[in-house]
Amino acid sequence: MSVARRERAALIDTLRKVGPDAPTLCAGWTTRDLAAHLMIREYRVDAAPGIMIPLFAGHTAKVQNAVAEHTDFDDLVGKVAAGPPLYSPLKLVDPVANVAEMFIHHEDVRRAAPDWSPRTLEPALTAMLRRTLGLMARLTLAKMPARVTLRTPDGATVLTAGRGPAVTVTGAPEELLLFSTGRLANVDYTGDAAAIKAVQDAPKGL
Repeated sequence: MSVARRERAALIDTLRKVGPDAPTLCAGWTTRDLAAHLMIREYRVDAAPGIMIPLFAGHTAKVQNAVAEHTDFDDLVGKVAAGPPLYSPLKLVDPVANVAEMFIHHEDVRRAAPDWSPRTLEPALTAMLRRTLGLMARLTLAKMPARVTLRTPDGATVLTAGRGPAVTVTGAPEELLLFSTGRLANVDYTGDAAAIKAVQDAPKGL
Protein backbone atom coordinates (compact mmCIF):
# COMPACT_ATOMS: atom_id res chain seq x y z
CA MET A 1 0.00 0.00 0.00
CA SER A 2 1.35 3.44 -0.96
CA VAL A 3 1.96 6.24 1.53
CA ALA A 4 -1.02 8.09 0.03
CA ARG A 5 -3.28 5.07 0.53
CA ARG A 6 -2.16 4.68 4.14
CA GLU A 7 -2.86 8.32 4.91
CA ARG A 8 -6.22 8.06 3.13
CA ALA A 9 -7.06 5.05 5.32
CA ALA A 10 -6.07 7.00 8.44
CA LEU A 11 -8.30 9.92 7.40
CA ILE A 12 -11.20 7.58 6.72
CA ASP A 13 -10.77 5.97 10.14
CA THR A 14 -10.90 9.40 11.78
CA LEU A 15 -13.96 10.48 9.79
CA ARG A 16 -15.83 7.34 10.81
CA LYS A 17 -14.88 7.82 14.45
CA VAL A 18 -16.00 11.45 14.71
CA GLY A 19 -19.10 11.14 12.52
CA PRO A 20 -20.75 13.52 10.03
CA ASP A 21 -21.28 16.58 12.21
CA ALA A 22 -17.83 17.11 13.75
CA PRO A 23 -16.09 20.44 13.16
CA THR A 24 -13.12 20.88 10.84
CA LEU A 25 -10.60 23.65 10.33
CA CYS A 26 -12.06 24.36 6.89
CA ALA A 27 -14.17 27.45 7.56
CA GLY A 28 -17.86 26.57 7.74
CA TRP A 29 -17.37 22.87 6.97
CA THR A 30 -18.35 19.90 9.06
CA THR A 31 -16.88 16.49 8.39
CA ARG A 32 -19.85 15.82 6.12
CA ASP A 33 -18.89 18.82 3.98
CA LEU A 34 -15.25 17.73 3.92
CA ALA A 35 -16.22 14.23 2.80
CA ALA A 36 -18.37 15.75 0.04
CA HIS A 37 -15.43 17.89 -1.07
CA LEU A 38 -13.13 14.89 -1.28
CA MET A 39 -15.70 12.83 -3.17
CA ILE A 40 -16.37 15.62 -5.69
CA ARG A 41 -12.64 16.13 -6.23
CA GLU A 42 -12.25 12.54 -7.43
CA TYR A 43 -15.66 11.52 -8.77
CA ARG A 44 -17.33 14.63 -10.20
CA VAL A 45 -15.26 15.80 -13.15
CA ASP A 46 -18.07 18.27 -13.94
CA ALA A 47 -17.64 20.06 -10.62
CA ALA A 48 -14.02 19.45 -9.56
CA PRO A 49 -12.47 22.34 -11.58
CA GLY A 50 -14.04 24.88 -9.23
CA ILE A 51 -11.84 23.61 -6.41
CA MET A 52 -8.86 25.26 -8.12
CA ILE A 53 -10.40 27.75 -10.58
CA PRO A 54 -12.32 30.66 -8.99
CA LEU A 55 -14.47 31.14 -12.09
CA PHE A 56 -16.15 27.77 -11.46
CA ALA A 57 -16.14 27.91 -7.64
CA GLY A 58 -19.83 28.83 -7.41
CA HIS A 59 -20.91 25.75 -9.35
CA THR A 60 -18.63 23.53 -7.30
CA ALA A 61 -20.06 24.93 -4.06
CA LYS A 62 -23.63 24.22 -5.21
CA VAL A 63 -22.76 20.65 -6.17
CA GLN A 64 -20.88 20.08 -2.93
CA ASN A 65 -23.77 21.40 -0.83
CA ALA A 66 -26.22 19.17 -2.68
CA VAL A 67 -24.00 16.11 -2.31
CA ALA A 68 -23.48 16.78 1.41
CA GLU A 69 -27.19 17.25 2.00
CA HIS A 70 -28.54 14.35 0.00
CA THR A 71 -25.88 11.63 0.27
CA ASP A 72 -25.58 9.30 3.23
CA PHE A 73 -22.39 10.03 5.16
CA ASP A 74 -21.32 6.40 5.18
CA ASP A 75 -21.72 6.26 1.41
CA LEU A 76 -19.66 9.42 1.00
CA VAL A 77 -16.88 8.12 3.21
CA GLY A 78 -16.99 4.77 1.43
CA LYS A 79 -16.40 6.43 -1.93
CA VAL A 80 -13.50 8.46 -0.57
CA ALA A 81 -12.06 5.30 0.97
CA ALA A 82 -12.17 3.55 -2.40
CA GLY A 83 -9.92 6.17 -3.99
CA PRO A 84 -10.19 7.75 -7.44
CA PRO A 85 -12.28 5.85 -9.99
CA LEU A 86 -10.73 4.69 -13.25
CA TYR A 87 -12.03 7.72 -15.17
CA SER A 88 -10.55 10.24 -12.72
CA PRO A 89 -7.40 12.13 -13.79
CA LEU A 90 -6.18 11.56 -10.22
CA LYS A 91 -6.18 7.77 -10.61
CA LEU A 92 -2.74 7.54 -12.19
CA VAL A 93 -1.11 10.13 -9.93
CA ASP A 94 -2.80 9.08 -6.68
CA PRO A 95 0.45 7.91 -4.97
CA VAL A 96 1.96 11.38 -5.44
CA ALA A 97 -0.85 13.92 -5.84
CA ASN A 98 -2.95 12.76 -2.92
CA VAL A 99 -0.38 12.47 -0.13
CA ALA A 100 -0.57 16.14 0.88
CA GLU A 101 -4.33 16.32 0.20
CA MET A 102 -5.09 13.45 2.56
CA PHE A 103 -2.64 14.60 5.22
CA ILE A 104 -3.85 18.22 5.26
CA HIS A 105 -7.53 17.28 5.43
CA HIS A 106 -6.82 14.63 8.04
CA GLU A 107 -5.26 17.34 10.20
CA ASP A 108 -8.22 19.63 9.41
CA VAL A 109 -10.36 17.11 11.26
CA ARG A 110 -7.91 16.14 13.99
CA ARG A 111 -6.90 19.68 14.94
CA ALA A 112 -10.45 20.93 15.15
CA ALA A 113 -10.81 18.88 18.32
CA PRO A 114 -9.86 20.73 21.54
CA ASP A 115 -7.66 17.88 22.79
CA TRP A 116 -5.63 17.30 19.62
CA SER A 117 -1.92 16.58 19.71
CA PRO A 118 0.64 16.14 16.91
CA ARG A 119 1.02 12.66 15.46
CA THR A 120 4.28 10.78 15.10
CA LEU A 121 4.43 10.30 11.34
CA GLU A 122 6.08 7.44 9.51
CA PRO A 123 9.38 8.52 7.88
CA ALA A 124 8.06 7.82 4.37
CA LEU A 125 5.14 10.21 4.89
CA THR A 126 7.40 12.92 6.31
CA ALA A 127 9.76 12.56 3.34
CA MET A 128 6.96 12.88 0.80
CA LEU A 129 5.47 15.89 2.56
CA ARG A 130 8.91 17.50 2.59
CA ARG A 131 9.13 17.09 -1.18
CA THR A 132 5.63 18.51 -1.65
CA LEU A 133 6.35 21.44 0.66
CA GLY A 134 8.89 23.09 -1.63
CA LEU A 135 6.58 23.23 -4.64
CA MET A 136 3.40 24.11 -2.76
CA ALA A 137 4.93 26.80 -0.57
CA ARG A 138 6.44 28.60 -3.54
CA LEU A 139 2.90 29.03 -4.86
CA THR A 140 1.08 29.79 -1.62
CA LEU A 141 3.66 32.14 -0.12
CA ALA A 142 4.64 34.07 -3.24
CA LYS A 143 2.61 37.14 -2.23
CA MET A 144 3.51 37.22 1.44
CA PRO A 145 3.89 40.75 2.93
CA ALA A 146 7.36 39.73 4.16
CA ARG A 147 10.34 37.73 3.00
CA VAL A 148 9.43 34.42 4.60
CA THR A 149 12.05 31.73 5.16
CA LEU A 150 10.88 28.23 6.00
CA ARG A 151 13.35 26.36 8.15
CA THR A 152 13.38 22.94 9.81
CA PRO A 153 14.48 22.50 13.44
CA ASP A 154 17.88 21.17 12.33
CA GLY A 155 18.60 24.52 10.65
CA ALA A 156 17.96 23.50 7.03
CA THR A 157 16.33 26.19 4.89
CA VAL A 158 13.52 24.82 2.74
CA LEU A 159 12.84 27.99 0.75
CA THR A 160 12.44 31.75 0.93
CA ALA A 161 9.47 33.51 -0.65
CA GLY A 162 7.71 36.87 -0.61
CA ARG A 163 9.01 40.41 -0.24
CA GLY A 164 9.54 42.74 2.69
CA PRO A 165 10.96 42.40 6.20
CA ALA A 166 12.48 39.03 7.06
CA VAL A 167 10.40 36.48 8.95
CA THR A 168 11.63 32.96 9.66
CA VAL A 169 9.11 30.18 10.26
CA THR A 170 10.59 27.07 11.88
CA GLY A 171 8.96 23.68 12.19
CA ALA A 172 8.91 20.10 11.02
CA PRO A 173 8.22 19.69 7.27
CA GLU A 174 4.62 18.60 7.88
CA GLU A 175 4.00 21.61 10.12
CA LEU A 176 5.52 23.97 7.56
CA LEU A 177 3.23 22.46 4.93
CA LEU A 178 0.22 23.14 7.15
CA PHE A 179 1.42 26.71 7.76
CA SER A 180 1.91 27.22 4.02
CA THR A 181 -1.68 26.25 3.34
CA GLY A 182 -3.14 28.44 6.08
CA ARG A 183 -3.77 25.69 8.61
CA LEU A 184 -3.17 25.49 12.34
CA ALA A 185 0.52 24.62 12.55
CA ASN A 186 2.99 23.94 15.33
CA VAL A 187 5.67 26.42 14.18
CA ASP A 188 7.84 29.17 15.68
CA TYR A 189 8.26 32.65 14.26
CA THR A 190 11.34 34.87 14.30
CA GLY A 191 11.33 38.49 13.12
CA ASP A 192 9.71 41.86 13.69
CA ALA A 193 6.43 41.49 15.61
CA ALA A 194 4.42 43.50 13.08
CA ALA A 195 5.85 41.50 10.18
CA ILE A 196 5.07 38.23 11.94
CA LYS A 197 1.49 39.32 12.54
CA ALA A 198 1.15 40.30 8.87
CA VAL A 199 2.43 36.89 7.78
CA GLN A 200 0.09 35.08 10.17
CA ASP A 201 -2.91 37.05 8.94
CA ALA A 202 -2.10 36.92 5.21
CA PRO A 203 -4.20 34.54 3.09
CA LYS A 204 -2.41 31.39 2.04
CA GLY A 205 -3.65 29.02 -0.59
CA LEU A 206 -3.63 28.18 -4.27
